[in-house]
Amino acid sequence: MNNYKRKTWELKAKVIKKRDGFMCQECRRYGKNKDAECVHHIYPADEYPELFYNNNNLISLCNACHNKMHDRCTQEITSVGKRWQEKIKYKIFKK
Repeated sequence: MNNYKRKTWELKAKVIKKRDGFMCQECRRYGKNKDAECVHHIYPADEYPELFYNNNNLISLCNACHNKMHDRCTQEITSVGKRWQEKIKYKIFKK
């Protein structure tokens, strides 16, 4: 079963949105208030399945900002997405 269809993911996404005040965290960096529409895996779930439910790897985003995190055609992480990876790297990979 696809993890995104599991009840566990639905509950986790609610927790993350609540943690982030139901606001897009990328917009917030620039002083804008925009509702969060999704929860994004900073380190991609297909490459890092062990981080799928890791709170430090998840942020709330609006759809526009979510599309800025990775190229939708190639799935390659963009510079914006890489900035977020760099920002949380120490929390995820503490070794």
